[in-house]
Amino acid sequence: MSEQILLQPIKAANTEKARESLEKARIAHENYLIRQQNSDLQEAVEYYIDAVKYDPAMPEAYYRLATLMWEQGQISLDTAIEQCKTAVSLAPKNINAHLYTGFFMKMAQDFKSAEQEFKSAIKMDKLKSARPRLILSQSILQKINTQNGSVKDYLSFLYYFLSGSLMLAWDRPSMKMFYKNMSDDFSVFTYNTVGKFLEKFKFYPTAENVYRQAVTATNHGEIFYAKMGDLALKNKEMDLTVDCYRKVLEANPLNREVLIKLATVLQTYFPENTDEAIDCYEKLLEFDIDVPQIYYELGHLYLRKEDKINSISAFKLALERDPENPFYNNSLAYAYSKAELFDDAIEHYQKAIQLNPDNEWTSVVCEALGSIYAEVKGNIDAAVSTYQAGIILDPNNYNLYLSLGDIHMAAYDLDNAIRAYCDAITLNPDDYRGYSKAGIALWEKDYLEEALVSFHKAIDLNPDNEYAQNNLGILYLDGLGDAEEALEYFETAVELNPSYTLAYFNAGRASQAMGFINDAANYYQMAIDLNKITQDLDEEDITNRLHRLFDI
Repeated sequence: MSEQILLQPIKAANTEKARESLEKARIAHENYLIRQQNSDLQEAVEYYIDAVKYDPAMPEAYYRLATLMWEQGQISLDTAIEQCKTAVSLAPKNINAHLYTGFFMKMAQDFKSAEQEFKSAIKMDKLKSARPRLILSQSILQKINTQNGSVKDYLSFLYYFLSGSLMLAWDRPSMKMFYKNMSDDFSVFTYNTVGKFLEKFKFYPTAENVYRQAVTATNHGEIFYAKMGDLALKNKEMDLTVDCYRKVLEANPLNREVLIKLATVLQTYFPENTDEAIDCYEKLLEFDIDVPQIYYELGHLYLRKEDKINSISAFKLALERDPENPFYNNSLAYAYSKAELFDDAIEHYQKAIQLNPDNEWTSVVCEALGSIYAEVKGNIDAAVSTYQAGIILDPNNYNLYLSLGDIHMAAYDLDNAIRAYCDAITLNPDDYRGYSKAGIALWEKDYLEEALVSFHKAIDLNPDNEYAQNNLGILYLDGLGDAEEALEYFETAVELNPSYTLAYFNAGRASQAMGFINDAANYYQMAIDLNKITQDLDEEDITNRLHRLFDI
């Protein structure tokens, strides 16, 4: 009891100091608004902070400090909202606390929450609720202007506007200020309605002109540049889309909806603007909404820049917030594989497969994991099992059959390789790759006629495939001894790919077999020159063949 008696004078003194600081803050704030001097601003902030220190239960200091700091860009909208919510929690019956909270929620375009705060203020003093009613009507009108308002929204606007106007009749200064704001909002409403009407009937150039006029006529460029950006996006005018969204963000850097749109457009259509897209996503993190998804998008942007460390960090941050997300696991695994951290990649690929959100998608993940087992770890059994698991998940995954055939070929298991390639051909008879790969396996198995049929089919489907042309030439030269027919395919392969070392070498062999010594020499020399770059062949073998052409 004695301690409480001793503390009471201290509390009273602190409360008095808090009030004094708050009053000094108000004066400094007013001076700043009049003189726009930074010293007044700093003084106001310091006094507001002092008021909170002396009396943490003083709500007014919280929402006024939030307003000042937000106007100067020192805090985000989310922080301002939290400050005002603190004021509401301290004084649930404080009308201004609810009004300021609703104001910031409206700025963040969280109209539903803003309306709840304004309605709370109306309930506190029904007969003297003109100001919150009119502010609520403005919020509803802004919602109608920025979104597709419903009939209920229009009726709500009329109700709160008319009832608020009647209650405000005796408050002329407030009424004058309010109607000035309302006239501007009605102007926005008019341009917005006309523009939407023109868009509905697909008069897009006229609608764009209306929005351009509205930018200067209403001083609400943020709204109408956003409209122009959306219209340009609809018409696939991507440069104009980006320019308009940038202008919106110049007016309001914290417009979350436009940040998302700009980031998406840049990421999709302007890969050279990766840094700007990254900046947009980093600003979106300030809103503390959809954070895992934002880190996920950042990870892909860093991958595009080949920034392996930051891509891994971004995907890990996404996964920390949503560890059971298969897509985040898959992307992190891919980033690890790009950084050659294959054990980590295997772990997360396995996790993604285990989660299996969709059989078709998971089969593609099996393909990626199988390639690591096959190409990096040299674990044939694990690769085969993974590819087979993917085929069970999605029997229509053509690439998995090809990969399964390739791993059998690497192990020289020709029967299973041929079987896998034939399954691929059955699945998609119009894709040349299955025939081309099957041709190689059939040739290795000494099924010459079947290999010829397979390569001819591959060339019929894709005459521009230089590898199939070269391989078919090898069959004619080494399998049938028909150098003349073979040379045509080798020459076609060279025409398709002038840097194809092996095709020059084979053309040299065919020319030599036909007795065309000079042609053979030219082809061999070309193969030697290219091989210094490609390192595809044994240069000594080519050189010996070239020299033997002129042996007596």
